[in-house]
Parts: sequence; structure tokens; C-alpha cells
Amino acid sequence: MNTQPQILTAENRATHWVFLGPFLILALVFIVLPMLFSVVLSVMVWDPIDGFAGIHYVSLENYRFMFQDKWFWVSLYNTIWLALISGLAQHSVAIPLAYAICRWLGRYQQAVAGLFFLPYITSTVAISILATALFSTDYGLINQAIAPILHVISGTDSSQPIQWLDSPQGIKPAIAIIVFWRFVGFNTILYMAAFQAIPKEIFEVSYVDGIGSFRRFLMVAVPMIFPAILFGLTMSIIGGLQLFEEPFILTNGKGGASHAAMTVAMYMYRTAFEFNDIGTASAMAWFNFLLIAIILTLLYAIAGKRLIKNLGAT
Repeated sequence: MNTQPQILTAENRATHWVFLGPFLILALVFIVLPMLFSVVLSVMVWDPIDGFAGIHYVSLENYRFMFQDKWFWVSLYNTIWLALISGLAQHSVAIPLAYAICRWLGRYQQAVAGLFFLPYITSTVAISILATALFSTDYGLINQAIAPILHVISGTDSSQPIQWLDSPQGIKPAIAIIVFWRFVGFNTILYMAAFQAIPKEIFEVSYVDGIGSFRRFLMVAVPMIFPAILFGLTMSIIGGLQLFEEPFILTNGKGGASHAAMTVAMYMYRTAFEFNDIGTASAMAWFNFLLIAIILTLLYAIAGKRLIKNLGAT
């Protein structure tokens, strides 16, 4: 068997570039150039009706206006609220659920995991339309299901149904439930793969040491999948701070009552295409990008110390 390294000739290099060329061109045209253009637009004011002649430099005025805009801070609060509530719920349920599926379902675990994964691959529009019917105030199945509980709490038979989609107090929990339901399956599959990769010898040692089932899960299994948890949290942070489709569809693009469901991505969309302020929308986009980068940097700084500590313990 020939184990000599192959010499990369000029002809081979040309072949590589031929195959890479289409991807690089598409990435340049549809990713790199739009990103660079948005950086430029964040310090410009632009009326698209006038074409490129309508672009004028305004320095940091777009950022100054953004930070003084009350509705931007409202949208940022809504975004962080939804990201925290739905994200924490996803991982709090997905980790023990994945462990239980791997531990007790045996040959049926793949079928069960596939059922949990279905919402993730279902159209967001279809999910949001279905959610509109489920969360309907008068005829929604959710209000009908919890009506007996409300009757017990209120002590009367005339308790008012919850206005999930028509009140500031109801719209955010409704969207958080939808986001949780859609993405908990993805995280379950992720953690199942991580649990299945743990060597069986580790669990056998825990049996010998007399560690109970709950402690085995909490002190043996969960620390072993820490890299997978870190990846799952990363995806949740990125997705949560860019949340757009579910609240946009459920509120007809307006953010619901008192704009309680208007996220940064939604407000950025409205600023660009309804208020015709492309410059401020670009500034919002880069602020959101920096916010995600800062949060992930802090997360990985803390997680890095945890990984080093675990490696030192082993």
C-alpha cells in the first residue's frame, strides 16, 4: 500500500478552485457583501427610493437615535425575556428527557425521539397558524382544557378565559410555549447522542460504588455531556436573540398588545421596511450581533474554566 503523501500539483490546485468557486462566489455575493454593506449603512441615512444617490453619511447618529428610542429597549426586553424563559425550559426538559429515553426505552428510543423531533422540522407558519387556533380566547383548546382549573382557583363558574394573544400578560407566555415546543425535540436529540457516547464502563463503576439513579444522572451523566450542553446553550442564545417568525406571525407583524411580543428582529424589520429607516435598522442588527458575541464570549469564558477543572479532576 502506497503511504507516500501526494504532491499537490498546479493542476490539482486548479481543480480544487473549480469545485470551491461556486460556493465562494455565492458566499461573497449573498453573505460577505451584504454584511459589509450593512456596516456602511449603519452610519448612513438612506432613502431607497432615491437609489444610491440618496445615501448620506451621518456618523453615529443612527446608533444615538437607536439608544434613545423607547421601543427599541422594549423590544430588547421582550427578546431577552422570551430567550430566557423558552431557552431555560427547553434544556431543563430536554436533558432529563433524553436521559430517560436512552435509559429506559431500549429499541423504541429512536421512534420516540423522532416524534419529539417532528415540531422542529415542521413549517413555522403552520405551527403559528395552529397555535393561533389553540390559544384562541373563546374557542381555543388550551383555554377549554384549563377552564376547570380556573374554576377551582376562582371558586366560581364564571371565570374569564385567558386572553393569550390579545393581552400583554398572555402573549409572551404563549410565544414562549410555542418556541419551547418547537425546539425541545432538537435539544433532546442532541443530548441523546451525547448520552449514548458515554462509555458504559463509567455507569458500571457508579453501580459498584452504590450511587443511586438520581445521583448517577446528576453527578455522572450530566457532567459527561457538558460540551453538548454548551453547544445547545449556544444555539439557544443565537436563536433566541434573533427570534422573529413566531411572534411576527402570531401578532400580524405588529408585536401584539402594547408591543409586548415585539422582538429586536421584528422591530428591526419594521424600522427598515415600514418606517423606511435602513440606517437605524442596520445599527440595530449590528448591536444585536455584538450583544450575542458578548454573551457567548462570557459563556465560553466561564465554560472554559469548567472544562479545565473537569480535565484536571480526571
